Amino acid sequence: MIRVDQAGEYGAVRIYAGQLAVMGERGPHGAKIREMEAQETDHRAWFDRLANERGARPTALQPVWHVAGFALGAATALIGPEAAMACTAAIETEIDAHYTEQLEQLGAEDPELADTIRRARDDEREHREAALAAGAERAPAYPLLSGAIRLGCRLAIRLSERV
Repeated sequence: MIRVDQAGEYGAVRIYAGQLAVMGERGPHGAKIREMEAQETDHRAWFDRLANERGARPTALQPVWHVAGFALGAATALIGPEAAMACTAAIETEIDAHYTEQLEQLGAEDPELADTIRRARDDEREHREAALAAGAERAPAYPLLSGAIRLGCRLAIRLSERV
């Protein structure tokens, strides 16, 4: 759980870095993206700490997520501000489901990990709502874009759980 969550938070930071590289801080939603990036950086630090304390190794795919996350962020920002927000909404929809499933699996078994996951999930839900409020659903070909990103996110989760 810790490995895949750390990988996801790492990828999220890279997505926002790609979006900011294209749109800049002063672009539409720049301040909100920077705020969400800062929260994702905090989440990554939480899971980095747990990984170090518990001897969980990072995914071997981290170099792939480094490039792929930045590329996804940059590509959606190149499409436009609404597409960048569509990316966030799609990713956070999948992460919400993923974290909720983990919390159900954990039950009362590991209160520290469950609390960390719950706090991250709550922030991810806020990110999704902010992205929707910022016009995610107005992105060109939103259903297709959102579906493709969600599928890619599910695939990245499964791969990071195993590799």
